[in-house]
Amino acid sequence: MRLRENWISFYTLFRREMVRIIRIWQQTLLPPVITMSLYFVIFGDLIGPRIGTMGGFDYIQYIMPGLVMMAIINNAYLNVTSSVFGNKFQRNFEELLVAPMSYANIILGYVCAGIARGLLVGVAVIFVSLFFTKISVNDWIATIVIALLSSALFSIAGMINGLLAKKFDDISIVPVFILTPLTYLGGVFYSVDMLSPFWRSLTHLNPIFYIINAFRYALLGYSDVDLVPSLFIIFVATIVLFWVCHWLLKKGIGVKS
Repeated sequence: MRLRENWISFYTLFRREMVRIIRIWQQTLLPPVITMSLYFVIFGDLIGPRIGTMGGFDYIQYIMPGLVMMAIINNAYLNVTSSVFGNKFQRNFEELLVAPMSYANIILGYVCAGIARGLLVGVAVIFVSLFFTKISVNDWIATIVIALLSSALFSIAGMINGLLAKKFDDISIVPVFILTPLTYLGGVFYSVDMLSPFWRSLTHLNPIFYIINAFRYALLGYSDVDLVPSLFIIFVATIVLFWVCHWLLKKGIGVKS
């Protein structure tokens, strides 16, 4: 009986979030696809031929995994943080806390919807990339696992941001001042081997660097770092952030205050 109640509560929250994503698809799905298309045009067709090859691949093919992962990360994050803060602002998040739902179920409902949006946008970007370059998947299992873990990680991070945010400006601070710089400096457009020793060492402290390279290995079979340590970092970070999010809900931080 308890299992059935947990499933109903999770499915209800997840379905509500998915309806929101689909209903306003012009805001949730279309803009990131257009943005990534511009990246392919500018960096692929216009700048790519001048750069030549990187890692043994055409430049546009080299940056494709990074652009796909960038789309997945950003949309998974923004979906959850905007939804959680919106529910707080409308004063209906408290209804979830008093409902017969566990904190884990609340987290999973939001996070799974964030994963879904991230993957939907990622698939759309992959489809767009077919107009610019060919795609060869090196490891299907690794591709799926990395995409799921990465979108889950940043969905949870987005929920933490949404819980802690006190005004609308707060939900844009992390994406603008932390997420975007780490993404652009995470090896999307270049190989770490091109950097000086100082910047190369600094790049290895960037968690998004491992995510992008793991995804690049899954698709192209090429990476600046080994796959196993990258997967370990992503998995551990996901577990840690899930615990932090669960603790915030349990203490009511950002919700009851």
